[in-house]
Amino acid sequence: MTAAYTGNIGYMPMPLGFAHRTLFLHGRPRHEKYDDFWRKHPPMDTGRRAKIFAPFDALAGFDECIQSKLVQYGEKKTLSEGEMEKLDTALAVLHSLTYNSKAARMNKPQAEVIYFVPCTDLHSEWYGIGGQYQTISGTVKKVDAIIEKAIFIDDKRIPLDDVVEISLKGGILKPDSLSAGTYSYDF
Repeated sequence: MTAAYTGNIGYMPMPLGFAHRTLFLHGRPRHEKYDDFWRKHPPMDTGRRAKIFAPFDALAGFDECIQSKLVQYGEKKTLSEGEMEKLDTALAVLHSLTYNSKAARMNKPQAEVIYFVPCTDLHSEWYGIGGQYQTISGTVKKVDAIIEKAIFIDDKRIPLDDVVEISLKGGILKPDSLSAGTYSYDF
């Protein structure tokens, strides 16, 4: 049996007895704007069409769970007497510079604080027993060792029990009301 070819289907030649020959020769359907088909099936706007091809996250939260396992946690260290004394001195200096809001705005003490943040990941083996150390630097707004037991740096509240180290940036100059000179507090 020999087959006669009368056209191409894509890159392949179309055989003579092709069942859908007449349908293929009609070509792609063309619809004029506002004809019956167009009214029944209006074209989809590009915003909705793009949604169809958006990536789909089948395992919602899986990426966040994997990323949380990469975070390194450790135990909270206990400060020695010398470190506690240095920390108390730095807090006393910062408290004297920020004893009220007017003094805090006038002095604008800059400090860098290293503090402990407990692990909040429920699926971590360090949950409740460990955490990590973070560093924040900025303007100290308030030091309250009695009522709130916290230091406020740029609207961030840090509990004093979690503070490990405070370093004052560039030394702090505080005018002395009794003499004309200034005193520098460097740590």
